[in-house]
Amino acid sequence: MNKIVPSLWFADNNCETAINYYVTVFPNSTIESITHYPDSTLDQHFEGMTGKVLTAIFNLNGQRFMALDGGPSFRINEAISFTIECADQQEIDYYWERLSHVPEAEQCGWAKDQFGVSWQIVPKQMAELTQTPAQIQAMLQMGKIDIETLKNAQ
Repeated sequence: MNKIVPSLWFADNNCETAINYYVTVFPNSTIESITHYPDSTLDQHFEGMTGKVLTAIFNLNGQRFMALDGGPSFRINEAISFTIECADQQEIDYYWERLSHVPEAEQCGWAKDQFGVSWQIVPKQMAELTQTPAQIQAMLQMGKIDIETLKNAQ
């Protein structure tokens, strides 16, 4: 079991849609549980939240997460991102196609999905591919990482 479990607060009340999408993107992924807010007519603390996600627990390729619909008070932003270390260009392309939905937010392997979550989609050997000034300069020009371009940068 993971010692640290990231928790995501979905401000647009799309938690359930997001986690259902994520488990289709990542292999070996499951939703453990989803608990919804009770009927808000029974308790004023839940006003406007009836049927929204109170807590969700899910796993993405072995990493446990928690999530909830929290309302607009706090929004997911680029200050936190999740890194996907990819084995090869094919894997980079796979994740990029599924998780990149905000082109103006793309740089150096960073992508933002349709739910506002930022992902760093990079090769496992990223440190080795950014050893020279030419490689770093090449990376700074990229949205999606191109392994061959980094290898060939002089």
